[in-house]
Amino acid sequence: MQSAAAPTRAGSRLCTRCGERKAALKRPKTLEQICRECFYIVFEDEIHQTIVDNNLFKAGERVAIGASGGKDSTVLAYVLSELNKRHKYDLDLFLLSIDEGITGYRDDSLETVKRNELQYGLPLKIVSYKDLYDWTMDDIVKAIGLKNNCTFCGVFRRQALDRGAALLKVDKIVTGHNADDIAETVLLNILRGDIARLSRCTFITTGEDGPIPRCKPFKYTYEKEIVMYAYFKKLDYFSTECIYSPNAYRGFAREFIKDLERMRPRAILDIITSGENFRISTTTRMPEQGTCERCGYISSQKLCKACVLLDGLNRGLPKLGIGRTAKVGAGADGSGEQQGKRAERRNRSSLQGKHGNLDF
Repeated sequence: MQSAAAPTRAGSRLCTRCGERKAALKRPKTLEQICRECFYIVFEDEIHQTIVDNNLFKAGERVAIGASGGKDSTVLAYVLSELNKRHKYDLDLFLLSIDEGITGYRDDSLETVKRNELQYGLPLKIVSYKDLYDWTMDDIVKAIGLKNNCTFCGVFRRQALDRGAALLKVDKIVTGHNADDIAETVLLNILRGDIARLSRCTFITTGEDGPIPRCKPFKYTYEKEIVMYAYFKKLDYFSTECIYSPNAYRGFAREFIKDLERMRPRAILDIITSGENFRISTTTRMPEQGTCERCGYISSQKLCKACVLLDGLNRGLPKLGIGRTAKVGAGADGSGEQQGKRAERRNRSSLQGKHGNLDF
């Protein structure tokens, strides 16, 4: 007797959704065996539903897509462009890329983004660490080594995205952070004991009190399904891992998440749900959001993390900004003050954010 849940034809398993076409894959998220056409439909519909349920966009908004050339951002650009036309979101979409200055990696991936610009008909803006900070990641790695370099890159990239978005005068930034990324972040913040970040790391929209909000349409989308979608759709993306990331602390959390997923696919969504259900005690003292005294960027300290790190680099003390207790001050000879002033002049530029002009 033929099973309704797993119909077969001539020894081939049929799609459990349409029951007509041959199954082409098993969804990592639900373990359904479905055909390509049904996979495209459910994949896109789930993202559309996430957008609608969370009111991510308003008609007429200008939206920058953080584009690295990798699978996540490429699929995001393609799907958001398609959904924008199909469901009439009425969004003005842009591609925004950050050139960290990593020879043999970012220069190649940016060529992919430039092809995406033509393929999807979306304007592209590229901002570089060299222009913003007068340092490239290649230079930083020479100064700091392969340990802790991801700290510099992550801090600088977050600020660079805001700077680029302000230049584009957009209302929102969307990033390709997927369910796996968010689950990893929940675990990392638990391991670090970072209560402030743990309280907001599962938010689908962040930075609403900052210059430009960011949202994550892929919050509930599995990384494996993004890869499958890109593969079946034959999308043009860059798949090489960053040459400086193998030693990243996040890699340990990533491996743990993959092990959990193999045993229980829903583990990823369960970790996200657990993160959403965390409640911070009312007696816990949380950092107060302010602005950096030097560049005007949002910060809970007198100087934002980017300025602290940059100050250390410019003073020839790259490890100065690593760790929570690092302090920035002038050297005994006063050279730190002079170099800090030079760094400040390099970093200042007037940007138009959601809440008015910001001086970085």
